[in-house]
Amino acid sequence: MEADVSRRAGVQKLFSATEGEFGRLDILVNNAGTFFPAKFEELTEEQWDRILNINLKSQFLCAQSAAPIMKRQGRGRIINLSSLGGILPWPAYTHYCVSKAGSIMLTRCLARALAPEILVNSVAPGTIQFPGEPLDEDYVRRVPLHRTGTGDEIAQAVAYLSTADFVTGQVLVVDGGRALV
Repeated sequence: MEADVSRRAGVQKLFSATEGEFGRLDILVNNAGTFFPAKFEELTEEQWDRILNINLKSQFLCAQSAAPIMKRQGRGRIINLSSLGGILPWPAYTHYCVSKAGSIMLTRCLARALAPEILVNSVAPGTIQFPGEPLDEDYVRRVPLHRTGTGDEIAQAVAYLSTADFVTGQVLVVDGGRALV
């Protein structure tokens, strides 16, 4: 099912259909996101709203719709995809960094608000290399592991948080050590 997860009506329809089809909801992975550079001085209000709606508001709306379902069944997991950009400032991506920092704080707030039934955590990827993309040589040079990450490595982190029973409110940084530099 497709839905614009930055709009409440689409999100409510999505979660209603999910509960109707499966009768439960065990794990929500908030993975909607967008990323584009914009000089701060030239950043438009529309660009600001677009990135915050997709990267942050969608996580809020989806978690708000998922929580009652998970609470009724007595357990659940919410995993928000944030970013290394929510931890490190990237001036060419101010709007992105703010949205991902918001995702990290949303994770922490929800972990407190929804406990003990629902565990809420975040995965913060560093640079992920996708097929066909040019290698980010600057990242490779800076990161202790001297490579970019893969989508599979992010999926492994999500899988871990999907099964961990004593982890909530945490940000699992999957960046090859870049945040250390």
